[in-house]
Amino acid sequence: MDLASQMAAAAEGGPPAGGPQDDGKLLNLGVKIATNECYAKNVDSRFPMTNLFIGDSRLGCKSDADEQLILHISFQEFVKLHSIKFTEFNTGTDPESNPSKIHIFLNREVGFEDWEDIDPTQTLHLTAEDLKESADPTALKYVKFQRVRNITLFIEDNAGGDISALGSLKFIGRPVLTVNMDDFKAQKG
Repeated sequence: MDLASQMAAAAEGGPPAGGPQDDGKLLNLGVKIATNECYAKNVDSRFPMTNLFIGDSRLGCKSDADEQLILHISFQEFVKLHSIKFTEFNTGTDPESNPSKIHIFLNREVGFEDWEDIDPTQTLHLTAEDLKESADPTALKYVKFQRVRNITLFIEDNAGGDISALGSLKFIGRPVLTVNMDDFKAQKG
């Protein structure tokens, strides 16, 4: 099954009610985001980070003072990330605000004062085509994204605008399966 088909299937329901099964299918991990643990730095209060997850690129998220923006997203459980779908703000009406360089940091909080001292897990260089609604999600180095509890996206640069803006953000992957020890029963013998 190709990525587009897997994403469409994920949007229609996700894992079965009995809990996730590791069948290899990729899911939209939006339902796994712990919204109360997420935050953004240098964000325009009229365009908060929460807008990225509602599915309307006209609302989106914008930086405030300059082009740099930090988005910290936490998940309710460990996940394996396969790719991230970045979508341009308001169908590309302001292409200069499109992010062009994004550093990804896993399982740590990063601020403007220390991001240069920490090696990113991966750096993405995005084009206007990568941000189109019809574009495929941006693939990650999957082997490095096997146990993700939170992810920090540092938008360092854009396509030349004073601020950076994103229309939506989707994380594609699957939950990390764990064993629930409460399911085991003591055996006599």
